[in-house]
Amino acid sequence: MKTNVNLWWILTAFFGLVAVVYTVWSILAHPSLVWYNAIEWVGSVALVFVTAMAAMIAFYTSRVERAQGGELPEDSLTADIDDGDPEMGEFSPWSWWPLVLAFSAALAFIGLAVGDWMVPIGFGVFAVAIIGWVYEYYRGYFAR
Repeated sequence: MKTNVNLWWILTAFFGLVAVVYTVWSILAHPSLVWYNAIEWVGSVALVFVTAMAAMIAFYTSRVERAQGGELPEDSLTADIDDGDPEMGEFSPWSWWPLVLAFSAALAFIGLAVGDWMVPIGFGVFAVAIIGWVYEYYRGYFAR
């Protein structure tokens, strides 16, 4: 976890440096303009926001690392693979319903760009996929 914290702080410093270099470079590239008109605002503001987001993630991970009070199994050189393997719950690797769900989301979003008539079709496919995924365990080998 400490490695993650350090990496995010390094990324924060890198993005901050890039934001400063980008802004100064855009000012120097247009010497005939006033400095505030020479700045390419979209890129400069985007890089400042990326710096702020990296700083937020770095701060959050540092607080989580401090609150845990110890090191994770991933950080210990003597840990086994099973030490960092939590129970993730029930997952059906044979199920095709997540693919149908992804298709329904893609269909609805394409409908926003192509035509409004496709969005209800995407929602219909979504409803079928949710029902199929939920009732998958009530038939076949997994009937209870």
